[in-house]
Amino acid sequence: MTTEQTTGDQPLRPSLWRRIVDSDLFYSFIRSPVVVVSAVLTLIIVLAAAFAPWIAPHTPFNPASLNLMNGFTPPFSVNEFTGDVFIFGTDSQGRDVFSAILYGARVSLLVGFSAVAFAMILGVGLGLLAGYKGGWVDSLIMRVADVQLSFPAILVALMIFGVMRGVIPPQQQDQLAIYVLILAIGLSDWVQYARTVRSSTMSEKNKEYVQAARLFSIPAPAILFKHILPNVTGPILVIATIGLALAIILESTLSFLGVGVPATQPSLGTLIRIGQDYLFSGEWWITIFPGMTLLILALSVNLVGDWLRDALNPKLR
Repeated sequence: MTTEQTTGDQPLRPSLWRRIVDSDLFYSFIRSPVVVVSAVLTLIIVLAAAFAPWIAPHTPFNPASLNLMNGFTPPFSVNEFTGDVFIFGTDSQGRDVFSAILYGARVSLLVGFSAVAFAMILGVGLGLLAGYKGGWVDSLIMRVADVQLSFPAILVALMIFGVMRGVIPPQQQDQLAIYVLILAIGLSDWVQYARTVRSSTMSEKNKEYVQAARLFSIPAPAILFKHILPNVTGPILVIATIGLALAIILESTLSFLGVGVPATQPSLGTLIRIGQDYLFSGEWWITIFPGMTLLILALSVNLVGDWLRDALNPKLR
């Protein structure tokens, strides 16, 4: 008698949760305490940023809610004029640093996720096309990728950001700054997706299931997206996870340099840039707490990405 449950002659399929719990990936996850902690920290920051309007005790970028008398209040200290207490202190304008971090993390995560999604769609599409078609199409796409790889990502992003800011009318630059930033980071990061997917596609297109699909006259787009793409998603997920941390850091770097999001919609990088002016004058909390948040977020996502890379590699199982 088998242990598999049956209904008549049809065996019952295990539930989705049971399949997840019984998978090698989940076993590897729970056996790695560092990865579990990193995933939990990442989830906490993402949820805190998503629910910032309900969690933040103040609206830091609404001038009507600010009180200049609360300026430069140290963390966990009572302001001598208003009697208010702020867990992360306040900046020069009396903005609550904790609330500013929550709203700033929303911008950083929005830009990071959107830039990774844009780079992934562009890179995967070009990689599939180059690997499947070959010939001059492959040569053209890969030569463009090689040229872009010869420049640092931040330099490419700065160039694209500068060109877009020169094209957009000045009165619309602040409103479109986030979209320009997403475009700049995404265009600077598509190459690794394209090169990885291209090499996997060149390997997969010569296998029997692809040859059989061609014999049945299945259109090339259907072969690419229904047959080849599902077999190359593992490396894509790894690159996207690690790329998220790099995109967040790149966005923060651009904002720190003053070419990112405007001060009315600051990200973590903008908050660090604002706080550095007061770092050595005693108001250390204005830049330290946003910097620690950025460090924890980037490190946690990187650790999860490293684990995912090893867990999806069958040679390391």
